[in-house]
Amino acid sequence: MRSDIQRRAAQVLHDIPTRIPRLPPLRTCPQCNIALSRPLRVPTQLLSRSIARSFGTSTVARSTETASTRESLLPQTHYEYFPLTLGAERTPPKGPFKIDLKALRREFLQLQAKAHPDLAPASKKRQAEGLSARINEAYKTLQNPLLRAQYLLSLRGIDVAEDETAKVEDPDLLMEVLETRETIEEAEKEQDLEGLKETNEGRIAESEEVLEKAFEGDDMETAKEEAVRLRYWVNIRESIDGWEKGKPVILVH
Repeated sequence: MRSDIQRRAAQVLHDIPTRIPRLPPLRTCPQCNIALSRPLRVPTQLLSRSIARSFGTSTVARSTETASTRESLLPQTHYEYFPLTLGAERTPPKGPFKIDLKALRREFLQLQAKAHPDLAPASKKRQAEGLSARINEAYKTLQNPLLRAQYLLSLRGIDVAEDETAKVEDPDLLMEVLETRETIEEAEKEQDLEGLKETNEGRIAESEEVLEKAFEGDDMETAKEEAVRLRYWVNIRESIDGWEKGKPVILVH
């Protein structure tokens, strides 16, 4: 009896494949250099509803799907794309203006790895491309303090990004900006701007602190004025970073 059991066990072991099939390695998108996840092996509950629909894993019946239904399932603000970093609908004043940029980028890469259009079936490709573009735009906006402030103001109906009349009525500030422009234009070498660059980075940090307090206190008037002020300082930063001898400085305000 024992020898019979041993023979059967040996036969079972013999029938087991010696090589265990392996999953193919992760692909990397050549355009964005993001490692693409295997969507079918990612638990659906870990994906957002929008990503799930893009890959055909939503529980909403296809027969009841309409354009308005699809639109209602999409996040309504940039903040809703990153719940792990920002919390659900935690736009200021409910949530802080300041953001953990490392955590934001980590969540962004995780989202894009799962929502990348290359992973979507042909019938969902266009929908996945739209979702991927929305995620990109949300990340681009939120990781930049100036764009973030302008976006938050736009949610309140205040447009300081495109409004040419949105200027700081502060003669001292305008004089400082003009003098800074002259300093940049008159510089003979890049090292001449090191002190100015350090000073301007301090201005930017100060403006971001003012914006943080303004949004925390739901003070939209102060936030609007400081967003315009920050736009000056960011423009100066770009002028310093792009400095070339004799190149005229154009400060957008």
